[in-house]
Amino acid sequence: MKNLIIYSNKSLEKYINKRELEVKFGESVLTINELDELKTTPAKYVLLGIPEDIGVLANSGIAGTRNAWIACLKGLLNMQANDFTTPENLVILGEIDCATQLKASETLDKEDAHYFEELGTIIKQIDTKVATVVEHIVKAGKVPIIIGGGHNNSYGNIKGTSFALKKPISVINFDAHADFRPLEHRHSGNGFSYAYEEGFLNHYFVFGLQKNYNSQAVFDVLHKNKETISYNLFEHIATHRTKAFGQAMKEAESFTLAGEKFGLEMDFDSIQDIPSSAKTPSGFSVNEARRFISYFAKNDNVAYLHLCEAAPKAGTDEEKQVGKLLAYLVVDFIS
Repeated sequence: MKNLIIYSNKSLEKYINKRELEVKFGESVLTINELDELKTTPAKYVLLGIPEDIGVLANSGIAGTRNAWIACLKGLLNMQANDFTTPENLVILGEIDCATQLKASETLDKEDAHYFEELGTIIKQIDTKVATVVEHIVKAGKVPIIIGGGHNNSYGNIKGTSFALKKPISVINFDAHADFRPLEHRHSGNGFSYAYEEGFLNHYFVFGLQKNYNSQAVFDVLHKNKETISYNLFEHIATHRTKAFGQAMKEAESFTLAGEKFGLEMDFDSIQDIPSSAKTPSGFSVNEARRFISYFAKNDNVAYLHLCEAAPKAGTDEEKQVGKLLAYLVVDFIS
């Protein structure tokens, strides 16, 4: 498939630091040669990378989300393989091929009046690639875990899953922002509004929305569609503490349709002091993020997991720390 670069065991070896008397996660994880093999592999989960930051740039954010995928691989493949981490339950599929789109975005004139619209046109190409690959994974009966890129990729995740299941899906989004901005050019702030408008997104719940960083116009849209869109506020959970974290998770879970598949999205902008496209000094803790993933991993109706907006600088301690966090969350989800 031209949309996808499939990884082999040899592709992964360069990221693994082997050690005597230990078996690393990357030495026990599964790979495949072609997409059709997903139907017969025993693993339930499939790891997919999206190394792009075009959607973030189109939303006036900070670049770097293209680096999250490799950071995740370095962190994940060097964790220990044991009875608790269950590497045999995961296929490392590979990455969406974004090279052409990244090159095209870098040739654009940033001073041009249509710069952001042109980025949006490029993002639509990535939308198609993501939706096609995610649809294939879900049709094979697997649960994709999508790493990296901006939150623009929520649209492709939702559309691909909806196509595979032949009906709209619900989504729970762990996010400081609703990402329900107007239907202008495509960017990281309107993936959910586009999916909702086009009928792929049914019920939508935003977990931990921050009151300081969502416009009144966005709140008005959320309130206007309160039968199918809801949220709880970060401030009520974490600062005022009028709602317990566990209660807030149950509230989000109960908003999805009973027995229906739903996507799980986590934006790293919501996690305190983590390098991201909109790094925050006030957010949920790393352990709260892990608790959230672990809680929803137990729900049989989770159709996919997307960990996005992490933006570490390649080759730095930031990359190591973000990579470890992504690895923790992946293992929490699969085990």
